[in-house]
Amino acid sequence: MLVFKSVSKIYYEKIKALDKISFEIKTGEFVILVGRSGAGKTTILKLIRKEENVSEGHIFYKNLDYSKVRRNEILRLRRKIAIVFQDFKLLLERTVYDNIKLPLEIMKFNSKEIKKKVEEVLINMDLWNHREILAKFLSGGEKQKLCIARALSTNPEILLADEPTGNLDPISSFEIIEILKIINNQGITVILTTHNRDIVNYLNKRVITLHQGRIVKDENPGKYTLI
Repeated sequence: MLVFKSVSKIYYEKIKALDKISFEIKTGEFVILVGRSGAGKTTILKLIRKEENVSEGHIFYKNLDYSKVRRNEILRLRRKIAIVFQDFKLLLERTVYDNIKLPLEIMKFNSKEIKKKVEEVLINMDLWNHREILAKFLSGGEKQKLCIARALSTNPEILLADEPTGNLDPISSFEIIEILKIINNQGITVILTTHNRDIVNYLNKRVITLHQGRIVKDENPGKYTLI
């Protein structure tokens, strides 16, 4: 489903965030990216979403060469590759309902689709009864569930989760991880970045370990180890 071939990402001509990394991710996999801060984990996610472009190498999504993706095709690509952030990035002064509805409007879904999708994802995340509450009044775990609901509203094939438990207590963290497992069991490919050793070892999934922009381990199943 996703292929990186000798991908490098260089900032300001001297800072090399990624250094000729190559890997493949199959449809339906659950892959965890680990590494110290600055190892390149978030850069990989940004490249997958085409928020940034590679400096060298190639990325392919279902045989689509990213170097040939036109600007007007990026929005369509991001419908299929959704993301959940550590810091939520919610519209805190808008309702739970609007936090799903407004992004779908921006993505040009029609009103009938929007109504159906908002109701569906909020029910699945057990947030339907909170639909009229402002997002700022949700707990941390509820905010992250809302982020996941927003990501799932576009029917993605890949879900990127960038440190989704970084701001949560242990109980809420494992609740979010269980949700990610359910999503993966439904056939959605999940790519998770985390610094949480317990979560990595609990999941017992494929682990790609990064160090200074290079892949130093790729094991399935893998454990949390840092260089």
